Amino acid sequence: MTAARRERQGAILRLIGERELSTQAELADALRDHGYDAVQTTVSRDIAQLGLVKVRGGDGRLVYGLPGAADLTRLSDTLVVIQTPRGLAAALADAIDDSSHPLVLGTIAGENTIFVAPRQGVSGARLRDELRTHLLEGAA
Repeated sequence: MTAARRERQGAILRLIGERELSTQAELADALRDHGYDAVQTTVSRDIAQLGLVKVRGGDGRLVYGLPGAADLTRLSDTLVVIQTPRGLAAALADAIDDSSHPLVLGTIAGENTIFVAPRQGVSGARLRDELRTHLLEGAA
């Protein structure tokens, strides 16, 4: 991988962490605004190589997101539900368990869904926000 591609792909990860971008054209425009020469075909290739997925944004529209961070919005009072691309839930659940995060009691994973139980006294909303922060920062 060339240094230019690595830099551009790093910029893509930062941009999708900072704002909601829903099309390749929006992403290419954002890259150009930050000084990267990017056309739609290059952006398309980068999206595939980075494994970006479409997730629900704050306003309900589909936007680019990181694998494993898809739809971190569903929760109950006591559980956080994380949806991942098919086949990635177990690996992400293992990573969450291995992190020994102080707010996490444990996880249960299926094929594309993870239930994350917070420790006693921790709300589902607080745990969701904490996981969202770590998942998005860790991938950038």
